Amino acid sequence: MIARAGAGPLRRLVVLRHAKSAWPTGVPDHERPLAPRGRRDAPAVGHALAEADCLPDLALCSTAVRARQTWELASAQWGTPPPVRRDPRLYAADVPDLLTAVHEVSAEVETLLLIGHNPGLEELVLELAGDSLDDALDEVRVKFPTSAIAVLAWHGTAWDALAPGTALLTSMIVPRGKKHGGKQ
Repeated sequence: MIARAGAGPLRRLVVLRHAKSAWPTGVPDHERPLAPRGRRDAPAVGHALAEADCLPDLALCSTAVRARQTWELASAQWGTPPPVRRDPRLYAADVPDLLTAVHEVSAEVETLLLIGHNPGLEELVLELAGDSLDDALDEVRVKFPTSAIAVLAWHGTAWDALAPGTALLTSMIVPRGKKHGGKQ
């Protein structure tokens, strides 16, 4: 059941899967950087969040290089980026670990950006969303690709009240940057 208006302020959890990463030989998974496509797509993520009026009050970011680079390139598109917390628990996290990190966020934060990895992020969105606008939930079920953004809205007095099935998935978008010459 979706939490009703009046049960606290409207909060948004913006879930972002890191942009496309490279697979260099001999580089540990945690240290893999963004691929050229990821370096093009991450700024497009920043633009998309600004256009959707989904700029966060706080970002929680995995410590993996590809997640940190996604954050840096996306947030560079905004005038003043919000604070970011790099959290090692978000690397390869499952739903309980992700929810623990979210539940620890101060009640002062109304829009939270969570940057991490699949399959945990996709599973988190599916678990939290009790419903969606349009066909956003079906899109997530099909695929939550790199650079995907899912926006979950709910009413609550504190982040630790966010529970499975209590949020509305308001949008799912996958911004892509342009290659040189204007082609994707």
